[in-house]
Amino acid sequence: MKIILFILGYLVVSVNAVADTLEVEYASFYSHVKKLDDPETNALRFTFGFQHIAHKRLCHISSGQITTQKQTLPLIVENNSRFTVPTDKILKMAKAKVVIELDDQANQCDMSVQLETLPSFLKIQYSHDELLLLFNQYQAFFDEMGGFLSFMMPLPQGLVLQFDNATAPLKEGKILLDENGNVRLSEDWLILGKGLELTTPPLRITAIIEN
Repeated sequence: MKIILFILGYLVVSVNAVADTLEVEYASFYSHVKKLDDPETNALRFTFGFQHIAHKRLCHISSGQITTQKQTLPLIVENNSRFTVPTDKILKMAKAKVVIELDDQANQCDMSVQLETLPSFLKIQYSHDELLLLFNQYQAFFDEMGGFLSFMMPLPQGLVLQFDNATAPLKEGKILLDENGNVRLSEDWLILGKGLELTTPPLRITAIIEN
């Protein structure tokens, strides 16, 4: 699922729309990614994209780069919809800009922030310990973000393994599939001590979040 801005507080960015180009302060992204610079959350990452205002889809990104007065770095864009940024304090100090080229109209695209596992955890077989590790990392993240206001924060209730809608990923246990063809592992299921076997790797793994 998407980690929407209400979870982390609003993402405050300076956005200049010129034709189909968005220019965003790197510092806005750095304020997010630096939160994962910890061994207890090192299996997680933030991905960023732009939600189309009128349609239930992400805006199409044709290219992206990070620029400073002295250098230009390529931006990693996945499936032309989401991108990641490095955790680099030097880029923040250099007042770097993230420049995104869109195929959609820039004024129709709003920022979208998603917390998910690293691509290295996307595979076809999971032991119980691996699934529990991922769930514990989400718990650690939200515990850290909540602090003394933890009663106001949403809490992870399990894991969601997201797939293409046409995929039938499970060899058994079809009851774990939701209406979108994703696998939902509740906290109760996770404590049963089971592993998971799939026919194809998930596209991403996120947390089940409930207030």
